Amino acid sequence: MNELELPLPRRLELHDLAVGEWLRLQRVVYLDHAGMTRDWEAASRRFRQGAVMVIARLRPSGRLVMVQQYRPPADAQVLEFPAGLIDPGEDPKATALRELKEETGYSGTLAWFSRQCLNSPGMSGEHFYTAVVEVDETLPENRNPQTDWDESENIRTFCVAPAEIPEFLRGRQDAGVLFDGKLAGYFLGMGMSW
Repeated sequence: MNELELPLPRRLELHDLAVGEWLRLQRVVYLDHAGMTRDWEAASRRFRQGAVMVIARLRPSGRLVMVQQYRPPADAQVLEFPAGLIDPGEDPKATALRELKEETGYSGTLAWFSRQCLNSPGMSGEHFYTAVVEVDETLPENRNPQTDWDESENIRTFCVAPAEIPEFLRGRQDAGVLFDGKLAGYFLGMGMSW
């Protein structure tokens, strides 16, 4: 039997195992590549269907904006790019600019926007988008940025020049901070190591 004769893997059923205030645990019944019916467990959000990650570049300095915050599931401080959930009915591009402003205080313009990506496809079907935002740091609103965090957030913002990023990452790691995989992947893709 060649590859073209095999049935395509696909989901057959989805059952809630547990439902919380914000998340649900589900059993996924699917047909695998060999035509066998199998089970998988997955987590999903109840009310939001995606997120946006923002790579913000300050101009003219070229510094990149990162945030650090406590993430309860990891029980750790986590270094990541600004990010957030897409509100129901919200354009994901608007989410990117809103989240950057709320988390860091910076306002910018969208330079590039990705198609949907998956964050942790072995655990969840949640998708996210990546936005590249240019921030003119000479504008009055970006000289002394004012955040607008949610009540539960306490975010530290870091603006780091590319040449200083490896040393900065080593310092954060030495301080016990964990890194979001997308942030680490971005810098590894830029040829940086720490």
